[in-house]
Amino acid sequence: MRRETAYDVAGSDRRGHPRTVLTWLAEVLTGPTTDRRPGYRRTQSTAFNDPASTRLGQFFGPAADRHPGLSGFSLLSEGREAFIARLALSDLAERSLDMQYYMWDGDTTGRIIVQHVMKAADRGVRVRLLVDDPFYKDSDSVKAGLDAHPNVEIRLFNPLTNRRWSILDFVFDFTRVNRRMHNKLMVADNAAAIVGGRNIGDIYYGVDTIANYRDLDVLAAGPVVRDLSDVFDRYWNSPSTVPIAAIVDRAHDAADLDAIMMRLREAIAAADYPYPIDQDLDQLAAQGAELRDNLVWAHGYIVADDPESIAPGKESDDVMAFIRARIAHLKTELLVESPYFVLPAGAQATVKALHERNVRVRVLTNSLASNDMLPAHSGYAKTRRRLLENGMELYELRPDTDAFRPGWSLVSGRSRAALHAKAMAFDGEAVFIGSFNLDPRSASINTEAGLYIESAELTKRLTDYMATGVAPENCYRLRLDPKGAIVWETERDGQTVRYRGEPETGFRRRLAANLWKLLPIDSQL
Repeated sequence: MRRETAYDVAGSDRRGHPRTVLTWLAEVLTGPTTDRRPGYRRTQSTAFNDPASTRLGQFFGPAADRHPGLSGFSLLSEGREAFIARLALSDLAERSLDMQYYMWDGDTTGRIIVQHVMKAADRGVRVRLLVDDPFYKDSDSVKAGLDAHPNVEIRLFNPLTNRRWSILDFVFDFTRVNRRMHNKLMVADNAAAIVGGRNIGDIYYGVDTIANYRDLDVLAAGPVVRDLSDVFDRYWNSPSTVPIAAIVDRAHDAADLDAIMMRLREAIAAADYPYPIDQDLDQLAAQGAELRDNLVWAHGYIVADDPESIAPGKESDDVMAFIRARIAHLKTELLVESPYFVLPAGAQATVKALHERNVRVRVLTNSLASNDMLPAHSGYAKTRRRLLENGMELYELRPDTDAFRPGWSLVSGRSRAALHAKAMAFDGEAVFIGSFNLDPRSASINTEAGLYIESAELTKRLTDYMATGVAPENCYRLRLDPKGAIVWETERDGQTVRYRGEPETGFRRRLAANLWKLLPIDSQL
């Protein structure tokens, strides 16, 4: 039996803490805070517990039976396959879809995936969607309209209190609202899952006309999926998640849902989307069989932060603690891809200690030219010389590389590349892939999750993928000249080219990055 708990709507925040004077002042200045519906009740729920009875469970079941105690994993490195895999899970699901994302853009990709998820709900599939809040408060009415479907529930993680003047939350309640849910997870029928770095939006799947990410997910099947569902349930039932229906000022109904779905269908029909979106189940099953037969069966574990680590006085450091412990046992090498790479002094010293033990450390991150977060780049730039002195092999992605476009659509044209994959390979024998960036924000502010997989075969696949990122024609390798100055090296038309400053950037971008260096914000990057 499902247990219901009342949602507290007055006198305290979601954890029962008294409202501060500053919060009260914000209410006085802007009017009523979140329009929560008094007396709204939310229901605790858990993952579907009979995956073997579903089409997906039976699809992966025979392979799982041949590998008792192991789970199946496959890398999703290309945008097209990562997109179609999500549609496939939505279209093949029979009982449940659980989705947890930091960002869900309202562009064509976001609309198409919503449409397929809602079609699943129409078939009777229970849909639970958990999203982080600050980016999308303006779409509260859309989320509430989708939530009006009897088989759909949408919840927000650690939502802003003031829906009209959200900036005041960041002024008066910064400690709380600064803590975000950065996880990315999709689980279908508790039988198959996708974990990794991709959110939902055009830029993650190679269909943006201006910029696209080099990104990475893992498709998982077998026992580890049940562990992923347990993590989802912890977040879903956490006091830090709030149903959208408790936030909007009125109950939304079937008329709202119909109006939203009509606008959604019209927008999708008007878009010239480059990937197939209306495949029948036989086509999906055929494509899924190729993925299934390519699975690597191995021991795998979900590593995730506690959702309640965002409470005052706590840190979301479970993932960081795991990575720190794993690095301490390195024998030969650590290979890393991380879009944002800001190491504190202690971690820089660890790099030196590893180098002195003859452990190779190689990192690919964004260059100033490819980075979409100038503050993060500035924090990283302050550490580069020390990291090179400490023996790190350091590479930065070129935005004009052609190497990743085979996984993008034709409409992406000559769009620039940026790095968004978050992956580590340990000693050629294990990998960690998920949402975790190597920076203070992922380490101790946001919640994160990822898969740790012990497999030489999967590690080989990952290292082959990572090798394309550090190929001379795709990146800049950083070195120190005899005077200790940083030099960027790359290859163009078979010739080595060297730069003495941030390559392929203009004066204003370099100036802005240097100004960010002056601010004492490294702990927030």
